[in-house]
Parts: sequence; structure tokens; C-alpha cells
Amino acid sequence: MQPMIAHPAEALAGIVKVPGDKSISHRALLLAASAIGETPIHGLLESEDVLATAAALRALGVEIVRDDDGWRVSGRGVGGLSEADRVLDLGNSGTGVRLLMGLVASQPILTLFCGDASLSRRPMMRVIEPLGRMGAQVWARGGGRLPLCVRGSTEPLPIDYELPVASAQVKSAILLAGLCAPGWTTVTEPLPTRDHSERLLRHFGATVHAEPLPGGGRRITLEGQPELAASPVLVPGDISSAAFPMTAALLVPGSNVILSNVGMNPHRVGLLQTLQEMGARITAIGSREEGGEPVCDLGIEAGPLRGVDVPESRVPSMIDEFPILAVAAACASGTTTMRGLKELRVKESDRLAAIVEGLEACGISVRAGEDWLEIDGAGGPPPGGGVVRTCFDHRIAMSFLILGLAARQPVRIDDGAAIATSFPSFPIVMTELGAKIHGSNELSGD
Repeated sequence: MQPMIAHPAEALAGIVKVPGDKSISHRALLLAASAIGETPIHGLLESEDVLATAAALRALGVEIVRDDDGWRVSGRGVGGLSEADRVLDLGNSGTGVRLLMGLVASQPILTLFCGDASLSRRPMMRVIEPLGRMGAQVWARGGGRLPLCVRGSTEPLPIDYELPVASAQVKSAILLAGLCAPGWTTVTEPLPTRDHSERLLRHFGATVHAEPLPGGGRRITLEGQPELAASPVLVPGDISSAAFPMTAALLVPGSNVILSNVGMNPHRVGLLQTLQEMGARITAIGSREEGGEPVCDLGIEAGPLRGVDVPESRVPSMIDEFPILAVAAACASGTTTMRGLKELRVKESDRLAAIVEGLEACGISVRAGEDWLEIDGAGGPPPGGGVVRTCFDHRIAMSFLILGLAARQPVRIDDGAAIATSFPSFPIVMTELGAKIHGSNELSGD
């Protein structure tokens, strides 16, 4: 356990270099491993989750080297993985395990997966079912949970699969499995999700088509058995990580912060859109494209926020940002309503329950149902002063530390250890901006 405390802050100021995008980092490693030749990767997020994916790929026979210039991956080509001689431990990484399941599902090897207690509670059936249709055999613990074993197919089949729930991880797992299948593999999603996999597949030479559908869905089609070629990857800053210093700068009076090199993938900007509807002063600076992804710097200036209704159609584009949006809503004027949040029940924790519990501990009025949340904002600094149970969820931990900067009384969290899974430099980054976030010897005091 690593208890931490955040004290009410004075104006924050400075330039933040946001760590590399976690979603892109996982996918860059997996596709570089499936290409022919050596792929240099710059800006890779060196968090516990991403390092677990790199370690798993090494166990599957991929040479991955870290040096002064960044990372280098010597690819083995599509279908070229070797059978690992040990269980692949993905720690807390849902993205890592689901995407790796897809990659090995269409290769004739046996692969065993495990994870930490949090990951072992997360549902994998949503990935197991389509991979089974493609010919893989999967044995899992009750409820389709880790630990599990995947026997890849010797003759993988392309499928046309309609996602019951919009999920970039499930979509990506199917597309990765489709690399070894002849013909065309198609995934239809009810709402558009982040398209990093499609962009990187094209970057490495695969043929991928995406077409919008009536009603807002999207159909993605991949031509199987391509010859992927090594190609340099520059990983942009993670907008999900940028969300924490961004929200802090919006909420702490007098703050003025610049976030550099932030990825602006159109399927990831739901939080930005919502904050701007709340009145946030956010300015895009120097919009450009790097490594196939749109990027810009963001100028953030503190100011009052107002409550809004978040449309359910926006949920896939900000699924990871609802904890920090809840913090912004707690400081806004009026009520903020969020619907379509059922997916939050099966993240690293039951995030919806964790948000409610944390807000109540800090004196904030909140109401929730199975898939909705209503927060009555304080119209300024909320009371704070609570101790928040993080449930080993990195986004819950960081969100409530940000609340402590904007509240009237310090906010403590019971455990900040999970922060290392996605944003290891978070305490340093926030301290450099002027925040007071540090370890706490006791939950009842400093």
C-alpha cells in the first residue's frame, strides 16, 4: 500500500510533456513484432502495463531492445511467434492481455496468460467468443476470467463479427487474429471506437478499410496474410494521461499550463469536447500529424465550469476519462449527468461505484444507477477532506488526487501504487507545476 495525499493548490503553471499514449504503445509493440525488419519506436510509454506486453513478446521469441535512442523491435513476420516456455503475466493490463490473445489465437502455439488480482476479475468472454469462431481454443476460469490458456488455430478462419458492445480492445483482438487468416476479416462496431489499430496496421502495410454506417456505427475490414514491413513509430502523448494535469489547471484558480505533443485522435477527444461545453478554456496550438496520428499542444487556463448532460454516444471516445470528468463536475456550477456508463463496471475496478464512493467521502452530492451518474457541483472548491479507496485503479487514484488540489481540504487516497501502470511520472509532473502531492505515512495524517 502506498497512501498519498494532495493539498489544496495555488496557481499551477508550466509546460508538461505528457507520457506516451498507452493504447498506441501496446499496439506499436505488437505490430512491430509481426513485421519483417527492425522497427524503431520513439516515445513509447514505459509504464508497468506496456513493459508487461514487451516482456510477453520477448517470451514469444521477439527481440526487443531499449537503448539511448528509444526502443527497437526485430519483427518475426505475420504468424512468426514461438511458443512461450512460461506463463505470460500481464499484471494489470487489460489491453495487453486481450490484444495478445488475438495475436496468438491464429498461430499454432499454446499460450498461457495470467494477471494480478484486479485483472483476474475482468471479463474475457467478449474476446474468447469471437476468437473461438476463428478457430482458437480457449480454456478459462469460471466466467471467462484469468488465468486462461489459448491454443491457436492451425487454419484460422476469417469472420464477419458484430460487436455487441463498442470495444476497441475486442475489435483490435479480432483484427490481430485476422492477420493470419486468409481472406477478409470484418468487425462492425455499434459506435466508433479509437482507431489506433487500424492506423498502425496501415502504417505497417496492411490493407484496412473503414466505412461509416447509418446510425453512427462503423465497419472495419482487414485483408489477411499481409506482409507487414518494419516502419518507424513515433508515439504521441497520451490524452488520457493529459486529462489529469489538464483538469487540475482548469480547476485551480489562476493556473496557466501548456501540455505538449498531445495525441488528438478524433475517437479519443470526448473529454475535450465535454470540458469545452462546460466552459473550459482550452486552446489547440500547432496542430500537426506525427506517426499517422493528429497531434497538437494544448493551452489550459483556469476558469469557472458549468454542469452539462454528456450524450451517451460520446462514451466510447472518453471511456477512460469519466473519473476525472467527475472531479471537474464536482467543482462546476449545476448538475452534470452522464449516461451509458455500464462499461465502467468492468474496468480495473467497478469504476462507477468507486467514483460515487470517492465523491461522497469528499462531501459531494452524487446519485447513480446501473449505468448513469449525476453530480451536483459545488460551483467552486468542494469540501474535500476525505479518504478515498482506490481499489488499485490508477485512474481513480489520480482523479481524486487532482480533486485534492481543487478542494478546500486535502484529499487522501489509500493506495497510489497503481499509478505506475499508466503514468509513473505523475507525482513528479504535478509537483513541477506547483502541486503538493506526496506520500502519506498514515491515512489520517501526513
